[in-house]
Amino acid sequence: MKPQDIKSVYFVGAGGIGMSAIARYFIHRGLVVAGYDKTPSDLTRRLEKEGMLIHYEENIDEIPHACKQKESCLVVYTPAILAEHQELVYFRENGFEIQKRAQVLGTLTRQMKGLCVAGTHGKTTTSTMCAHIMHQSHLDCNAFLGGISKNYGTNYILSQSDYVVIEADEFDRSFHWLSPYMSVITSTDPDHLDIYGTKEAYLESFRHYSELIQPGGALIIHRDLEMKEHLCENVRRYDYSRDAGDFHAENIRIENGTIIFDFISPIECVKDVELGQPVPINIDNGIAAMAMAQLAGCTAEELRYGMKTYGGVDRRFDFKLKSDKIVFLSDYAHHPKEIYQSAKSIRELYKNRHITAIFQPHLYTRTRDFYHEFADALSLLDEVILTEIYPAREQPIEGVTSQLIYDNLKPGVKKQIIEKSEVLNLVKSRTFDVLIVLGAGDLDNQVPQITKILQSKIK
Repeated sequence: MKPQDIKSVYFVGAGGIGMSAIARYFIHRGLVVAGYDKTPSDLTRRLEKEGMLIHYEENIDEIPHACKQKESCLVVYTPAILAEHQELVYFRENGFEIQKRAQVLGTLTRQMKGLCVAGTHGKTTTSTMCAHIMHQSHLDCNAFLGGISKNYGTNYILSQSDYVVIEADEFDRSFHWLSPYMSVITSTDPDHLDIYGTKEAYLESFRHYSELIQPGGALIIHRDLEMKEHLCENVRRYDYSRDAGDFHAENIRIENGTIIFDFISPIECVKDVELGQPVPINIDNGIAAMAMAQLAGCTAEELRYGMKTYGGVDRRFDFKLKSDKIVFLSDYAHHPKEIYQSAKSIRELYKNRHITAIFQPHLYTRTRDFYHEFADALSLLDEVILTEIYPAREQPIEGVTSQLIYDNLKPGVKKQIIEKSEVLNLVKSRTFDVLIVLGAGDLDNQVPQITKILQSKIK
């Protein structure tokens, strides 16, 4: 189907953060945009207000008439949707053009200069930082992000720029559809082993992704990763980290709630960069974002201004309350390395305070594969409250429960397991010093209520 023939777009799995960005793109183009999602959320409600038709029952009769015309309707689906989903089966059996979300993004990277960010963790923050730097610069950009930018209140930026910033998702090898002009790779700690099977297959997937960078482009890769990239001719290679590499930080100052550092670059060094979201892990993320923006052509002043005015991402080290009495934040971290970085950052910020985490494990397979690593990372904190596992797309696995993590927490860590339904009552009954909610499941839906409960305790 040619782009000009598309009159309507139907999303099977409309409410995912990545899917919603593409939905907004087609809404902006004035097409009929509709879809299915399993449950209503703040995001689906916002999409409905923006003009998208969404229903929450797996039912072919609910598909709008405009989306039943195979000659003019593009169907987009997320790999998280099961192959036997009634609506997906209907579209498949009736000969509709069906594309994964990543295929649509891949088309855009061939039409524009794709600035892509891949990695097990750090990609949402890094891509959102880069998009903000680019958007407020003389270059501007489009962007499809994996989180809601606090600067823009959305995960999507539209402009007339030739650049498009894209979060490159390795789940189900989706990023193999992309054709980046430049790419950052933040990390390659094995994940999604239900898809890949082995660490070696996971690393091979990233190696193949590196081959897709266009000649004349660039790879900006974190130092000391296990993966071995394979680049086309005329693709420049740079490495980065917090303390060493082609791009790195020097003269780091963390004090009084601010983080300032000097950005060291082979192109042009930038002194006194201040992080708008002062979290230690964002030094690493900021170096990668600035490196790609600088290679694209952003000036030193644009880099400095972009970093200072960066407001963060919803659910990424997202502060809800900050006071002398209590600090409360929410973080999407759901892989052991993400939990480790989050715990390390919060410990660095609040050295002498009692830190409690409420963690909802995400996926039975991930818990089975990494429960030792989860326990080690969470043991950096003073207290851990575990809820039941959020299943997402999976069926239960016998013997795999939050108890596996609980049993392997280090001695000295205060710990308990509760039902998710008990969380609000627990928060009402307790006092906290520093509290963080961790995980990629649905526990975050309770964060607004937790915030209100904690605010009432301060007064």
